[in-house]
Amino acid sequence: MSPDTQPEDHISKRRVVHSVASARAAIVRRDHSYRVVDGGPLTMDVYYPPDSTSAARRPAVLFVTGFPDSGAVRMVGCRLKEMGPYISWAELMTTSGLAAITYANAEPAADAHEVLRYVRQNAATLGIDENRIGLWACSGSVPTALSLLMHGGSDDLKCAVLCYGYMLDFTGSTRIADAAKQFGFVNPCAGKSVADLPRDLPLFVARAGQDRMPGLNEALDDFVLKALTSNLPVTLVNHPDGPHAFDLLHDSETSREIIKRILQFMQFHLTA
Repeated sequence: MSPDTQPEDHISKRRVVHSVASARAAIVRRDHSYRVVDGGPLTMDVYYPPDSTSAARRPAVLFVTGFPDSGAVRMVGCRLKEMGPYISWAELMTTSGLAAITYANAEPAADAHEVLRYVRQNAATLGIDENRIGLWACSGSVPTALSLLMHGGSDDLKCAVLCYGYMLDFTGSTRIADAAKQFGFVNPCAGKSVADLPRDLPLFVARAGQDRMPGLNEALDDFVLKALTSNLPVTLVNHPDGPHAFDLLHDSETSREIIKRILQFMQFHLTA
C-alpha cells in the first residue's frame, strides 16, 4: 500500500504535534546522490530556512536512521525520508535557522557514515557549515547515531538529540540486541560503552514515561546513570505521560514543550 492510500492517521503521514507557521515554507533540495549501490543511487534531501541564499552556509542537523528502507517500503510503501515524521521534523529544524538532512539507506550503519562523509566533502556546494553538525535520532535509530558519535573522527559533530531510544547494552544485558532482532534495527554499538563517547559533546535525551517498548526505558535509564556517573554533558527531559513516539502520538502541551526544547538545544549548540 502506498502512502497516498494510507489513512491520515497512519504513521507514514503523522506529523510532529508542534507546528510553526513558517515550517512548510522551508526550501527543499531533493535527491542529492551520496552513494550508488546495485539498486541505483542512494539520495539525501536537504531542507533550508526560507530566507536561505546560495552564499549562506548553515549549521545542519542529520536525521539518522537505523532501520533499512527496504523494510519501510514493504510496510508503508515509502522510504523513511518520505514519511511525515521525518519531513515535519526537518521542516521544524529550519525554523531555528538550521539546515536539515534526511536520506535513504540500504545498509543503515554504513550509510549513516557515508552520508556524513558526503556532507563533509560537499559542504560548500550543499550550503552547509561542515564544522557545525548535530544528530537527531529516535527509537531503534539511536544506536546508529551513537556509532557516529563514537567514530565520527572529527570535531564537526557538536551535539545530539536522542529521543525515546534504545541505547547501549552494558555488561550482562541483552536488551538492545534482543530488541534489534525483534524490530529490525541495526546495532552497530554492540560491545561499546559510555566510555567510547566523546567527553564534551552535549547530549539531549528525551524519555517517554509511559513507553511500553520492551526493555527500552530500563536501557535508557542505565545509559543516563552511567553518562552522569562519567560526568558527560547530558540533558534529560522526562515526559511522565508520554508514550513511545510522543512527539507524533501525544498531542499535549508537555509534548510540544519538549519539542520546543529540542529545537532550542540544537539552535544553541549549533549557532552559538
